[in-house]
Amino acid sequence: MKARESLLHGGLWHRMRRSGDCYLLVAPYLLFFTVFTVVPVLVAMGFSFTQFNMLETPSFIGLKNYAHMFFTDDNFPKSLRNTLVFALLTGPLSYGICLFFAWMINEMPRQLRWLITLIFYAPSISGALYVIWGYIFSNDSYGLLNAMLIQMGITMEPIKWTVDSRYIMPILIIVQLWLSLGTSFLALIAGLQGVDKSLYEAGIDGIRNRFQELLKITIPSIGPSLLFSAVMQISSSFSVGGISMALVGFPSTDNAGSTLITHINDVGNIRYEMGYACSIATVLFLMMLLVNAAVRKLLNRYLDAFPSCDSKLCPILEAANE
Repeated sequence: MKARESLLHGGLWHRMRRSGDCYLLVAPYLLFFTVFTVVPVLVAMGFSFTQFNMLETPSFIGLKNYAHMFFTDDNFPKSLRNTLVFALLTGPLSYGICLFFAWMINEMPRQLRWLITLIFYAPSISGALYVIWGYIFSNDSYGLLNAMLIQMGITMEPIKWTVDSRYIMPILIIVQLWLSLGTSFLALIAGLQGVDKSLYEAGIDGIRNRFQELLKITIPSIGPSLLFSAVMQISSSFSVGGISMALVGFPSTDNAGSTLITHINDVGNIRYEMGYACSIATVLFLMMLLVNAAVRKLLNRYLDAFPSCDSKLCPILEAANE
């Protein structure tokens, strides 16, 4: 107990000395994370205050990029609104879907569990997914959905699903929800597999149904998996761009499928206004940080329920929770 208190209240150097082998194991990841994530983010923040076209030396212009973004860029408000719609709809929905299906699969027999997990996870890594959804929402009468509607007599002419701005956002949301069963889905399944079975036996007297078991025992026992899954879902919901460009074109009709990611691609990769693109990326990054902080605060009670241990991994877990 004293050792744990000293780790919590001691300095970083004291913790590193006591758990040097643990920090040594994570050192390669921290090195690559710093070089390929932290440094590029800081550099992009610096470029956001410059005028940079990738050919000439960046020139400092202060807050002009941000002023242009919020006051004179006509495409930014719609891209921001679409991104927020994606995040507010697909984020919580996909998170709930992942948790629900992970819980259902965890209740299945061991022989079926791996097969059902593969079936649900495979679409998120399939390169042919956009081809399949493109065939479903094809704008001609040969598309699967249009052919069904014409055959049933609901419509006489094929609907322009990916051209009509009224349908673009719902289609992108549907596809994004289908793609959400990815890494966070596997993390939740792994967390459910690691729940101590004795907890169910200890609480069996106060549990009346499986739903109460899920709320009172299962969810509080998988705090780290819940947090990791939430972070992954937030990142994916805010960084939607590839789906829009693959299904509805770039640019989309009336910019109905435009997001901050597609706007960054337009400004940076097509117009070569890298300074302005970095300012948009900085705003997106800060938005994600704020939402992640809010989610972390909501899930803190489940992180507090994470069982303590006396192994050498405890200092890292405790440092992560500080």
